[in-house]
Parts: sequence; structure tokens; C-alpha cells
Amino acid sequence: MKYSKPPLAVADQIALLKQRGMAFSDEAAAGQALTHINYYRLRAYWLPFEDGPSEQEPHTFRPGALFEEVLAHYAFDQRLKLLLLDAIERVEISLRTRWAHELSLRYGSHAYLDGNLFARADRHAKCLQSLKDEVARSHETFIKHYLNTYTDPVLPPIWAVCEVLTLGQLSQWLDNLKRRSDRRAIAQVLGFDEVVVCAFAHHLATVRNLCAHHSRVWNRKFTIRMKLPRHPGHVTPWFNAQDDHKVYNTLLMLVLLLECVCPNSSWKSRLIRLIAQMPTGTTEAMGFPADWRDFPVWATEHKDSDDDPIHD
Repeated sequence: MKYSKPPLAVADQIALLKQRGMAFSDEAAAGQALTHINYYRLRAYWLPFEDGPSEQEPHTFRPGALFEEVLAHYAFDQRLKLLLLDAIERVEISLRTRWAHELSLRYGSHAYLDGNLFARADRHAKCLQSLKDEVARSHETFIKHYLNTYTDPVLPPIWAVCEVLTLGQLSQWLDNLKRRSDRRAIAQVLGFDEVVVCAFAHHLATVRNLCAHHSRVWNRKFTIRMKLPRHPGHVTPWFNAQDDHKVYNTLLMLVLLLECVCPNSSWKSRLIRLIAQMPTGTTEAMGFPADWRDFPVWATEHKDSDDDPIHD
């Protein structure tokens, strides 16, 4: 079938939404929004307001659907993604540090070059090539200094190259480590089993990319899921095992990891305040259990202070 839908001017976009049942409190403000936010991008945020397509009335809206509520969900998702990027940065840097620190102490400055430390040679070769590409295009001073000063090995030490790895690349290096003892040493200070930490790094790379590319996160069903922890046992009931592909479990895991990475952070308090401002009905769509506020992890908020000046 040949695509035949024509492009629509902003006024025509509003007219089409009204025809399908969308209400507007301020059409001028809606026009301003649609001038700067792609209609197709916003469509992901009004899907929950649709009745569902039918042959007679494709993509009609439920009674009471309001454009301003769609924008409220969009704005909430923006703030949520900024918070996520804040937390992911800290966890990513911690994982880079742990990977470089433990492997260098055990196997030397260029441990990552030793294929014997990794389970699959093909994956190690692929990771190494990706790392070489990152080093080649890096403009970091410390990378240039090494390349201009040393000839053997041709690549910088692990504590330097870890700083040019993407989170996705780092998750692959972690996952391919052959020895469980190495993975355990990296993960143990974070308070979780190495299997959980490695799986979360892989999941977090997906979440980070969605946030960085401004994609919808708040009610997304993640295809790459995190592994829910069984240990320590007291945290297991706090996770939502029945709806384990939503962002709630991601947020909870970040809260728990940040307690280890930066215990004075006010990130959890800022998250709770944001959730309190969210549009009606969004917690369930995000995978929050009905009794989530009864869990001890959410009961105590960090007091507002200047302890976290970089991120507040």
C-alpha cells in the first residue's frame, strides 16, 4: 500500500485532533506547542487518551480528553528523564571506576587487552575494536597525551580508556568477564549480586539512550529488562515482579545504588517530589505498586541541603 497521508499545517493538526474528540482550553497555546513539538512526538503522549482505532472512527479520543493534559504528561516525562540522566551518570561513573580499579589491581594497567580474562573471544574482539574506535576519535587531553608519549602498548591504560567507554560498551565488557570473582569484586561495593549489577548495566544503557534521545520513558514497556534482585532479601518485596518491564523498578534500583554511590544525595527526595506533581493516574502506568509508599525505602527522604551541590 502506498503512503498517501498529506502534511498538515498546525491549524489543521488542531482541527484534526478536535475532529477526533480532543478538547482544548487554549488553542493559541496549543498552536505554540505544536509549532515547536512535533505532532508525531506528542502522539505517543496522547495514546493513553485514545479509545482505540476502529473502521468507522480511527484514533478517536475518550470523552474528556484534554490537550493540556497531554502536555502535562509530556512535561512530566521531560523532568523524569532529566532526573534519570542525573542518577545514571553517577552509576555509570561508579561502574567505570569499579571495572578499571579491580581489573588493574588484579591484572595490571592494560588488563582489558588480555583475552584470557573474557569468556568469549569474539565478543572481546568486538569490544576491543569499539574501544579502539572511541580512542581514535577522542579529543580528550589524557588520551592525546598517552598516544603522543607512549608506543607500547598502543592503547592507554584501563583507567584512562574507561573514561571514553559508552555505558553500552561498558556493560558488554562487564558481561563478558570470564571469572565470577572479577565480576563480584566490581559489584560487591554496590550491595548487589554481580549478575544483577551486570544485567542492570545493560538495561540502564537502554534507558540512558532513550533519555538522551528525548524518547518517551514514563510509561514505556522496556524490552531489555533488569534482573530483579533476590539479595539482600529485605529489598525483594519492594520491586514489582508482576509489572517488571516498567520504569518503577529502574527508579527503585537507582535509589538503592545511589545510597552506596553517593549516600548524601537528595536525588530520592527530588524524585518523590516529582512523582507528587505527576498527572493523575501515571504511577500505575509507570509500574508503581499501589502500596509503594509503605515500603521503607520510600519512607525517609533526604533533607534539602547543600550536600549535593553539583546535581541539585
